[in-house]
Amino acid sequence: MSIWTRITDALSSLAAGDSLSDVFAKLRTPPERTVAFAIAVIALGAKMAKADGMVTKDEVAAFREVFFIPDGEEKNAGRLFNLARKDIAGFEDYARKIKAMYGEDNEAPLCEILQGLFHIAVADGVYHPNEDAFLGRVATIFGLDEPRFKHLRAQFVPDAERDPYDVLGVPRDASAAEIRKAWRKLVRETHPDQLIARGVPEEAVKLAEKRMIAINRAWEDINGTAA
Repeated sequence: MSIWTRITDALSSLAAGDSLSDVFAKLRTPPERTVAFAIAVIALGAKMAKADGMVTKDEVAAFREVFFIPDGEEKNAGRLFNLARKDIAGFEDYARKIKAMYGEDNEAPLCEILQGLFHIAVADGVYHPNEDAFLGRVATIFGLDEPRFKHLRAQFVPDAERDPYDVLGVPRDASAAEIRKAWRKLVRETHPDQLIARGVPEEAVKLAEKRMIAINRAWEDINGTAA
C-alpha cells in the first residue's frame, strides 16, 4: 500500500466538521509516523504557500521533489494540498498538534519537517520575508530555539547568512576536533537509512540530498579558511 493511499485512509477517518489538523491526534503510534510526517509537511507547506501571497508552479513542483509521487497518485496528493489550503484552521493550530503528536523530547522529526518546508519555500527562487516569519513561528511552536532555526535555515536558504559554523551547529571558537565530530554526526544523521528509521517516509528521503550538500560545503569552507 503506497503512502498516498495510507494518507487517504487517514483523511477518511476524520469526522464531519473536523479540521485537517485533527488528523494528527489519530496518528500517534510509530507505524503511523511516516503518514503523519507526509501530512505535516504538505499541510504546513500549503499554509506557507499562501504566506507570500501566491502559490506558484515551482512551489507545487517542490512537493514532488520532497515526496516522490508516482503516476496515478497525483489526485491523492493534490487533494491533501487543497484541503490544507482551504482549511479554516490556522497554521499555528497545525504546528501545535504536530508538536503534541511527537511529544516533548523528540526534536529530530520536527527538524526534518522544517527542512521539508525550507525546501518548498525556496523552490521559486525567492525566500520571502513572510515565509521566514512563518517558519520562525513554526520553529518556536516546535520548541526549537533561534540558533537551531538559523542552523536549519543556513542549510537550505541560499540568500540566508550562510555561516558554515551555523550549518554545522558549532561555535566559531570550536576546535578542529569538535568541528570534525559535528560534521561526521550530521553526515550520519542525514543518511537515508537513518531518516527512515526516524519516521521519514521513503518517498521523502531525497530531502537529504540538499542537506548533505550544505553540510559538506560547510566542512570544506571551514577547512579552507583554516588552511
